[in-house]
This record gives sequence, structure tokens and C-alpha cells, in this order.
Amino acid sequence: MTHQPPSEQPFFSAVVVDALRPGDQRAADPRGGRKPYDRLRVIWLGRTRVPGIEAGVELRLNGMVTTVDGLPAMFNPRYEILSRQEHL
Repeated sequence: MTHQPPSEQPFFSAVVVDALRPGDQRAADPRGGRKPYDRLRVIWLGRTRVPGIEAGVELRLNGMVTTVDGLPAMFNPRYEILSRQEHL
């Protein structure tokens, strides 16, 4: 999580990783191999946290994708929490 100075607009940012399951062929590397995961930076402007968004949460995101610093990014997406890890 990144804290912004009071003079700048607050935002909450997370990197979402799409981990591929064995045998899943959704993301093929152009060299013929399989990429182990795809990453997407998700940024909510004007917020310092987003309820329910934390490490280990499985999400469905809906929004437009752009590129920020060479990484695909989505600003203020709609999201649905599909599952979350149980804390022991």
C-alpha cells in the first residue's frame, strides 16, 4: 500500500496476479512456452483502501485496460470478490 502526501490525490493500488492452473492454456508465451502468470495493476483513485481487497482474495474485475510503467493497468474497476483465504 502506498501513502500519498496530503498535497497529492490519494489512491489505492494493488497488483493482481492471474496464476495459471496446470494444463491451463489461456496465456501462451510467443516463444512456445507457457507464462506462469499474468499481472495487472489495479488503481482506485481517491481512496486509501478498498474494503475486502487484500492478499489472497480471488477477484473478478471489469474495466478498461491501459498501460502504466510498462504494466497493464485498470483504473477504478468494478470488482466482485469470488473467494478469500481463511485466516487461522
